[in-house]
Amino acid sequence: MLIGCPKEIKPQEFRVGLTPQAAQEAIAHGHRVIVEAGAGAGAGFEDADYSAAGAELVDSAAEIFARAEMVVKVKEPQAVERAQLREGQVLFTYLHLAPDPDQTGDLLASGVPAIAYETVTDSAGGLPLLAPMSEVAGRLAPQMGAWALQKANGGRGVLMGGVPGVRPASVVIIGGGVVGTAAARVAVGMGANVTVLDRSIARMSYLDDIFMGRLTTQFSDAATVESLLERADMIVGAVLIPGAAAPKLITRAQLGRMAPGAVLVDVAIDQGGCFETSRPPTHADPVYTVDGIQHYCVANMPGAVARTSTLALGNATMPHLLALADKGWRQACTDDPHLLAGLNTHAGHLTNYAVGKALAIDVLSPAMALKH
Repeated sequence: MLIGCPKEIKPQEFRVGLTPQAAQEAIAHGHRVIVEAGAGAGAGFEDADYSAAGAELVDSAAEIFARAEMVVKVKEPQAVERAQLREGQVLFTYLHLAPDPDQTGDLLASGVPAIAYETVTDSAGGLPLLAPMSEVAGRLAPQMGAWALQKANGGRGVLMGGVPGVRPASVVIIGGGVVGTAAARVAVGMGANVTVLDRSIARMSYLDDIFMGRLTTQFSDAATVESLLERADMIVGAVLIPGAAAPKLITRAQLGRMAPGAVLVDVAIDQGGCFETSRPPTHADPVYTVDGIQHYCVANMPGAVARTSTLALGNATMPHLLALADKGWRQACTDDPHLLAGLNTHAGHLTNYAVGKALAIDVLSPAMALKH
């Protein structure tokens, strides 16, 4: 198979869909790899690294889309990229379709089998291709929130760990999954007073065990969120419903309950965000203010640490990439129901139920899509 990797064009996206190591592995399996010149520079990979791995460098993304049988990316294809997709060409990347009807419509019109990293599953019920970036984003969330809390940056002027005689910052994390756990680990390490909200008693018990009393867990419901607003210096939105739009957990009206300069960090922004006032800025201008409350809702948070993120993502995607290339996407998805769960569109059909519900589009089951 001819595998192609274009340079990412979403603003301030520095990751790359294929590492030189992954390219070398694919070539060892008998495949050909073409990479757009400069694609890996933002993550610290030089063109010479890809050449040494045996990949062919090409001058433009247009050549990648024109030649490649499978296109491997990081972020969802932008409009100019979607216009170059063709039926039968496999797309393997993050998609996050639920809050993005334009992208969904374009992918359906293209006819491509589009396999989304974020909906591939595993035998334990996890999301193995989303987890590495969730881990990165979770660890970044308190760091970025702490920066936004500084008075010079518009925040309350509260130090995460406080000092003797002065209380530390109060950090509320909504969601105790991969993102929430990673965020809690860093926030606790910074000395903050951390509360994690979740609906799973088992998950809260797990968090209580691993943190050994260094944080508080509470059941997540509207009344609890409301009660915590006034004392929160930072709230991290870490909720995830696989493939679906994120629920809105804090309304604009509720911002008035928070202290001026408090910070909202919305890690769920790729799925539409879990705060009513969330919108995706860029790394170039990452913080904005609504009703006196600081918002950090950058949609590609892991892109800020592009090398770490690219290596982590490459480790997770490589086995699936090789399966798709070695067997062809149909056989690979037939053999692996967890990979099949990643199929979001094919031959003009939407194949993910959560996306269909969010966008009110009819859905064809992934198993039936394999027959088209």
